[in-house]
Amino acid sequence: MTTESPRWFKSSYSNNGGDCVEVAANLVASRGIVPVRDSKSVDGPVVDVRTAAFSAFVAGVQAGTFDAA
Repeated sequence: MTTESPRWFKSSYSNNGGDCVEVAANLVASRGIVPVRDSKSVDGPVVDVRTAAFSAFVAGVQAGTFDAA
């Protein structure tokens, strides 16, 4: 069992506007998850997203799948 702690970061595109999420990509190799949390609530809940699902989400964002019409 690994005791590695999440190393949180947020996108450089966030402009420190406060409406951001943080991810801890350092747990992908050891646990197969990407933890996600609200940057305004660092002690709040964390959603553990499986690596494949997170990769599909990122690909969708890059492809414009979620852009407002």
